[in-house]
Amino acid sequence: MGRMEYLAMKTDPEPTQLINSDLNDLKIAAKNLINHASKLGSLGFGTSFLKWVASFSAIYLLILDRTNWRTNMLTSLLVPYIFFSLPPVLFNLLRGEVGKWIAFIAIVLRLFFPRHFPDWLEMPGSLILLLVVAPNFFAHTLRGSLIGTVICLLIGCYLLQEHIRASGGFRNSFTRSHGISNTLGIILLLVYPVWALVVHFL
Repeated sequence: MGRMEYLAMKTDPEPTQLINSDLNDLKIAAKNLINHASKLGSLGFGTSFLKWVASFSAIYLLILDRTNWRTNMLTSLLVPYIFFSLPPVLFNLLRGEVGKWIAFIAIVLRLFFPRHFPDWLEMPGSLILLLVVAPNFFAHTLRGSLIGTVICLLIGCYLLQEHIRASGGFRNSFTRSHGISNTLGIILLLVYPVWALVVHFL
C-alpha cells in the first residue's frame, strides 16, 4: 500500500489576531461607555427620558386637540413646546432632508389642493415648517439651553392653568370626560422642564 500524504493547512494568524484586537477594542469601548454613563448618573438619563415623555405628551395633546378635545385654550403653544423639547434624534431627523420633504409636500397640498388639506393638519404642518426653517439661533442656541427650558415651563404652566380654569377647578379637571388623560398629559409637560431646571441648578 502506498503511503498517504496529508496536506497540512496553515492557519493564518493575522485574521484571528485582527478579530481578537477588534473584540478587545469593543470591550474597552463598552467599559468606557459604562464608566461614563455611571459618572453621568441617573440625572442625565432622567432628563433625556423625561424629554421623550414630554415631547410625546405634547404631540398626544396636539392630536387630541385637533380631533376631539376642542377648547378655547391657546393649544398652538404646543408647537413651540415640541420645538424646544423634541429629543435631538427626532429634531435632527425632521430638521434635515426628511423634514424638508414633509414641509414641501405640506405646502404644495395647502397651496394647490386646499380641499385635500384637512384642518387638523394645520398645527403639525406648522411644526414641521418651524423645525425646518428656524434660524440656528433658535435651533441650536436656545434649544437645550436654560431659556428653552424656561419657555417650556411657562407654556406648561399656562396650559395647566387654562385647562383647570376651563374645567371649573382642579377636581373637575379629573372627573370630566377625557379629563384624566388631558390633565395627566398637561402635567407631564411640566415634569421635564422642572426636572431639567433642578438638574441645571444642582
